[in-house]
Amino acid sequence: MMFLNLMPSYIILKEPPKGGLLIAEATGVSDTAQGFPQAPGIWTKEQVEAWKPIVDAVHATGGIFFCQIWHAGRASNTGFQPNGQAPISCTDKPLTPQTRSNGIDVAQFSTPRRLTTEEIPQVVNDFRLAARNAIEAGFDGVEIHGAHGYLLDQFMKDHVNDRTDKYGRSLEDRCRFPLEVVEAIVDGVGAHKVGIRLSPFADYAEAGDSNPEALGLYMVESLNKYNLVYRHMVEPRMKTIREKCESPRSLLPMRKAFRGTFIVAGGYDREDGNNVVAENRADLVAYGRVFLANPDLPKRFALMLLSTSTTEKHSIYLILFLVTPIIHFLKIPSRFSFTKV
Repeated sequence: MMFLNLMPSYIILKEPPKGGLLIAEATGVSDTAQGFPQAPGIWTKEQVEAWKPIVDAVHATGGIFFCQIWHAGRASNTGFQPNGQAPISCTDKPLTPQTRSNGIDVAQFSTPRRLTTEEIPQVVNDFRLAARNAIEAGFDGVEIHGAHGYLLDQFMKDHVNDRTDKYGRSLEDRCRFPLEVVEAIVDGVGAHKVGIRLSPFADYAEAGDSNPEALGLYMVESLNKYNLVYRHMVEPRMKTIREKCESPRSLLPMRKAFRGTFIVAGGYDREDGNNVVAENRADLVAYGRVFLANPDLPKRFALMLLSTSTTEKHSIYLILFLVTPIIHFLKIPSRFSFTKV
């Protein structure tokens, strides 16, 4: 992929901060996983080889690099699918056109095809193989993308999942497929190399839930037995991709229930990040767009120099490279050892 060949020079030229956790965002697990232009993949040997110099470039700065493995599900169209077939999902309900994150382009989606019960193990295996490929490429671990209206989230959310088999109806059954993916990947690469991203409160791509608190807590309690390296949670205030709003809901009950490193994301600035860690509501804080628009963000935070007027044009351009850095502040979990900012 030409896109992947651009990545090493981007990383080297931008001089990412030394030491830190970076996540390669939305990396497809199979040829049916794709859902938007220029999204990378990790299901072929060629892709594995293309990732190696990118991973080496991050490691050369002392960074820890996780690959976020992902399947778009119904958030796709026939133009991205092999042989022009319909996207796959837990449902055959179509997704209405959605404005992309740049606020300009409108994504069009094809009517999805409902996966049969017998087909689901193959998709689980696609995730497992993608995780193994990521480790072969040199990544330190993988983050399972179970958020933002993509395939795993579609199965979990009752506004989307209308199945009547063992993967639908009840909360436990709606979470069955995502947990099978987790188990397969843990068995394949080890729990110490696996994290997961979840957004129970979000309504991205029309994937909302009638009881997000119960969904989040059920997933937390179910994930505890796998001893994952971290859980990466999206704040309730980030209900949609561009909307930050006040919310009475909180991740705190899930933080208390989860036995492991708890990462939060969604609309954080320096002060918010310091506060959420100081108050023990999280171990780590994730920064995406603000970091992409300000590659020297740790220095800016240390000197308190960050302007509140982030240049959106730069943010959009850099997001195309699909590398989301994560920085943490005050508390350093024992399995990570980064420099404080």
